[in-house]
Amino acid sequence: MFVRKKHNKSGSVSVQIIDKKSGRYKVVQTLGSSTEIHEIESLFLRGQQLVNPVPAGQQWLFPVKSDYELVVTNFVAGLANEQIRVIGPELIFGALFDSIGFNAIAEELFRHVTIARLVYPTSKVKTVDYLLRCCGLRVSVDGIYRFMDKLSDRYKEAVSAIAYRYTKQQLGNIAVVFYDMTTLYFEAEDEDDLRKIGFSKDGKFQNPQIMLGLLVGSEGLPIGYDIFEGNTFEGHTLLPVLKKIEARYGFEKPVVVADAGLLSVKNVEGLAQQGYRFILGGRIKNESEQIKAEILTHVGKLKDGEGFELPKPDGSRLVVTYSCKRARKDAANRRKGVKKLTEQIRFGRLTKQSINNRGYNKFLTIEGNAMVALDAQKVKADESWDGLKGYITNTQLTAEEVAKNYVQLWQIERAFRISKTDLRVRPVHHYLRRRIEAHICIAFAAYTIYKELERVLKRQGVSMSSKRAAELTQTMYELEYSLPDCGTKQRQLLKMNEEQQLLYNAIHQ
Repeated sequence: MFVRKKHNKSGSVSVQIIDKKSGRYKVVQTLGSSTEIHEIESLFLRGQQLVNPVPAGQQWLFPVKSDYELVVTNFVAGLANEQIRVIGPELIFGALFDSIGFNAIAEELFRHVTIARLVYPTSKVKTVDYLLRCCGLRVSVDGIYRFMDKLSDRYKEAVSAIAYRYTKQQLGNIAVVFYDMTTLYFEAEDEDDLRKIGFSKDGKFQNPQIMLGLLVGSEGLPIGYDIFEGNTFEGHTLLPVLKKIEARYGFEKPVVVADAGLLSVKNVEGLAQQGYRFILGGRIKNESEQIKAEILTHVGKLKDGEGFELPKPDGSRLVVTYSCKRARKDAANRRKGVKKLTEQIRFGRLTKQSINNRGYNKFLTIEGNAMVALDAQKVKADESWDGLKGYITNTQLTAEEVAKNYVQLWQIERAFRISKTDLRVRPVHHYLRRRIEAHICIAFAAYTIYKELERVLKRQGVSMSSKRAAELTQTMYELEYSLPDCGTKQRQLLKMNEEQQLLYNAIHQ
């Protein structure tokens, strides 16, 4: 007996077991027929194993497959790429999107573009590809732009309100808020009514930009934001943001913490007049000669973490604290600065135009015939300020409490870092104001979800970064298939690895 493949008129191939007796061929068994090569080969292999069984105690190199095994083999071999899609972003970030309350936004596309900002924070063109691969949605770039046009008008306020309620729920009483500004630059050369050339914290002075003011609470949880023209002075943005949020949500006046960039007479007076308590970074070296002399009387008397306070004419207090760690940092930075200046002087790279109060150039002086030199006395005098940090406040907090609250400003610095790196909120490629506002709104919602992920992982005791979690979601898959008899489509979540399962359990408990 032997096995043969018979080509049928229908185009299929039958696999048969043939017996030859007395010169005549007889079909002993037809194993089946198919038009698929992998199915034909499976049937042919099975026929060979039936015709040539192995002796007792031995095995075929390819064991005889049962009908069940053949079904499984054929099923797997017939799978196509379009039947397998990435489901992790929806399983993880979609669940957090809903728990925060963003699913109250009726527009389904808002859900998808926000999650895309967390997982694939790239251009809108790449977002179109993500929507097709991971969500099965066919949306054009123009379709996303049309959605962004109405997002700014219809949903921006709702998104902000949902994020605020989430933070209020997590923190209860919002007693302290942190405020800062950053610049977002554009990959474009032209200015308009919003995008202006201005001072750039990113060093992109040649690019049009906008100013983004962000207000967060403890742990960096979002409270609100606003955008300003690119040439706006950051000191003019604090009060407008606070007053807008207060008017919108009945915002109780918390302690406002901001860095020295927001320190101005107008801001201090405005905050006090509006009933806000504040802690602002102080510039102790810019104080009056009398106050500076009084500060230096404490040098050498303060231990690590100790501080003192001096009254200000406007009723606020100047709080000064000392830190050994800061003292070491100040000294190290000065050594680097002096070393760089010394090298520049040696190679003749400095002129009298270099003498100013910017950075370590304050140590320069002019000697003889307009020769630039290093002033050793200025360097020595600067050492007296090592480790000292000043704060302006109208609170009743102790010096230690003031410093403790101010140091939490790293939360908002981290918020900007997350937005600019993990969420890639910059550069901005839009030029219409409504689309710029929609872009920032989507990033703000994504940041809220990012912070909720951090909170949940910490609560569940899972030692995993949000960035790592986002990476894991990209390899969580779902299989879609049809049952052979009824044709009903089924979906099956593929088995996760240990790290993915840990993440999934943390979110869905």
